[in-house]
Amino acid sequence: MKSSLTKTVLALSAALGAGLIAAPAFANADLAQKKNCMACHAVDKKLVGPAYKDVAAKYAKDKAAVATLSTKIIKGGSGVWGPVPMPANSQVSEAEAKQLATWILSVK
Repeated sequence: MKSSLTKTVLALSAALGAGLIAAPAFANADLAQKKNCMACHAVDKKLVGPAYKDVAAKYAKDKAAVATLSTKIIKGGSGVWGPVPMPANSQVSEAEAKQLATWILSVK
């Protein structure tokens, strides 16, 4: 008979394989760097755009934050953080934008 630990490992493996559990390793600062987000943003300080920790704090209680930020990442935006507009980033796919938004919202 299989141990409880073995059953848990198998269940987690199956869930990961089925895509039911998001893998946070794909949504991180490396992806933000690769997609040139870090040219204007930093984790803990304002550059041209707001610090990611400030974005996370602003959207912390917004249930639509991932969708909102994903759209802004792809299409750009203006007026939320001041007069400097954020340009559209056409090199970011919809899936990558969601990964980036999820990561940004996790920054403390």
